[in-house]
Amino acid sequence: MKFPLSRLASCCLYSTSLFFLLSFVCTVNSLVKLPPNVTVQALLVFGDSIVDAGNNNNIQTLVKCNFPPYGKDFEGGNPTGRFCNGKIPSDMIAKELGIKDTIPAYLDPTVQPQDLVTGVTFASGGCGFDPVTPKSVSVLSLSDQLEYFKEYIGKLKTIIGEEKTLFTLRNSLFLVVAGSDDIANTYFTLRARQLQYDVPAYTDLMSNSAASFVQELYELGARRIGVLSAPPIGCVPAQRTLAGGADRECAGNFNEAAKLFNSKLAKMLDSISLPDGKFVYIDIYNPLLDIIQNPPKHGFQVADKGCCGTGVLEVAILCNQYTPVTCAKVSDHIFWDSYHPTERAYEALVSAVLGKVVDKFF
Repeated sequence: MKFPLSRLASCCLYSTSLFFLLSFVCTVNSLVKLPPNVTVQALLVFGDSIVDAGNNNNIQTLVKCNFPPYGKDFEGGNPTGRFCNGKIPSDMIAKELGIKDTIPAYLDPTVQPQDLVTGVTFASGGCGFDPVTPKSVSVLSLSDQLEYFKEYIGKLKTIIGEEKTLFTLRNSLFLVVAGSDDIANTYFTLRARQLQYDVPAYTDLMSNSAASFVQELYELGARRIGVLSAPPIGCVPAQRTLAGGADRECAGNFNEAAKLFNSKLAKMLDSISLPDGKFVYIDIYNPLLDIIQNPPKHGFQVADKGCCGTGVLEVAILCNQYTPVTCAKVSDHIFWDSYHPTERAYEALVSAVLGKVVDKFF
């Protein structure tokens, strides 16, 4: 699946000095303590809506959010294609690592050469490890994202040369965020795989796909690869509504599937042994579950509803300029829409997780 990139391609062919480009690499002070003499050259991100900064704006799909009220608390208050009221985890991680303030979408036609040097996201809202997941909603699959990454490598060689490109890839952080849509949508809601697989077999499919993707990234030059666990997907407002019964409790079968997948993902990553490779399992299930189960402990008041509309079902095109933002104070809520956390909830999650795992990449 390929889409026109004429404006992006043209901007990458500008005659720009190497000094000018590389001056952007270390413009943000690192907040996470890195090992001595270590810097992270770029952040390169793959996956789903949690880290899609606007790639879906530029493809033919209904899974979009490039309209109000999305982005109401982002820089300038404008929607960018981030499935949030503000910044998303990839933005926050880039800033914590001292790279830059935000990670743009690769398909954003305004992306500049210096953006490529310091990292972009290839993620596409609605993607998953199961190839059926992105196909069912016409978004970029992980295979599509990998093809764009190959294209990105070619552009980077044009900008900074082959040797520095290899150095950048080896000294960048790669993040993969997927699995939620496989479990919540493809398996349980659409039931597109239930005749073929029970939950153990389906989570095998997911973990095997994750393993293949990680190894493909490695073959293309990646050396520091982190894969986020599936979250407690049964506790997001939409799944509480659809599968949590009259009291809208967390959907236990969704969460059990997520935990089973996570155990397999962790073992798989631990078993990969490739020269100079660091393959890190990043647990977000337990930290996010703690935030959801103990809102006051983390400074929140509402855990079971989003801010958009009723807060129990609205997401993507159902959360639009005609849907009122019903919460008086967004920062009191863990969820922005019925599926995605608020910027403040992401901040709490990144703060709880990043410092504990960063040393594992070095």
